[in-house]
Amino acid sequence: MPTGLVALLDDIAGITKMAAASLDDVTAAAGKAGSKAMGVVVDDAAVTPRYVTDFHPDRELPIIWRIAMGSLRNKIIILLPAALLLSAFLPWLITPLLMLGGAFLCFEGAEKILHALAGDHAEEEVPMFDEPAEVEQAKVAGAIRTDFILSAEIMAIALNDVADKPIWEQGVVLAIVGVAITVLVYGVVALIVKMDDIGLVLAQRSTAMVRMIGRGLVKGMPIIMRTLAIVGTAAMLWVGGQIIVHGLETFHISEPAHSFHAAAHWVAGMTGPLGGLFDWLVNATLAGIFGLVIGAIIAFVVTRIANARNGSAAGGKAA
Repeated sequence: MPTGLVALLDDIAGITKMAAASLDDVTAAAGKAGSKAMGVVVDDAAVTPRYVTDFHPDRELPIIWRIAMGSLRNKIIILLPAALLLSAFLPWLITPLLMLGGAFLCFEGAEKILHALAGDHAEEEVPMFDEPAEVEQAKVAGAIRTDFILSAEIMAIALNDVADKPIWEQGVVLAIVGVAITVLVYGVVALIVKMDDIGLVLAQRSTAMVRMIGRGLVKGMPIIMRTLAIVGTAAMLWVGGQIIVHGLETFHISEPAHSFHAAAHWVAGMTGPLGGLFDWLVNATLAGIFGLVIGAIIAFVVTRIANARNGSAAGGKAA
């Protein structure tokens, strides 16, 4: 009897160790997969605050909450099951879909730069409504639609990193990544949006240092928003370009990845202790430039097609 009890306890201990090891593996995989999606996360955090502008401060956090819940539904209810079905039945399609998503990111980033160079700073048009609630609903719906595209890319990047894992582990990792990134993105967005309010409160305190910090926050918010927009655009181009480059490698097309790695390795060798940092910087910069070229080509094609359609429509009306 004692022997059987000891054996049972040994079995339980072994199972517990295996479960703990599996949990560690899942956590590590989720962290690794999530880190690879950080470029898209930065862009997501940069895009969302513009949907909360022009509203009363009391409505800002509720709107962010609604968008966050929509983002979570996008990731967990729609994209996670779709990703698992894709992994189970069409795993060969993951890389092409990733590359399409990367091309879309390149297009979005290049379009932002082209618009900025042309002096076009127009924001997304929102239909005119009589009630503030209708305006809010339109903004929230637009933000959730935009989030769906970025969330799809985040989940695809995470799936690609755990495609060789068991299906249950893929599901757990994707769920962890989806929830963690949603909390991270919309927590940061809430902090950014309320930063000026925090600054105003601090600026009214009695301590001189606290007042100075408060005024600095209020004055610094426009700079932070502009910087975040620039970083978000750069992240789109870098991530999109890198996804396409890696996808080409998967299809045994070694360029431009080989040249990028060679250039980064050469620069790293010239910079001594900072070699690792410069290796990453060169790779990221070259991937961003490549993404900009790809995005500009796509933007040119899209513009020509749109102009041709508009010309046909105008000709049809004239006739």
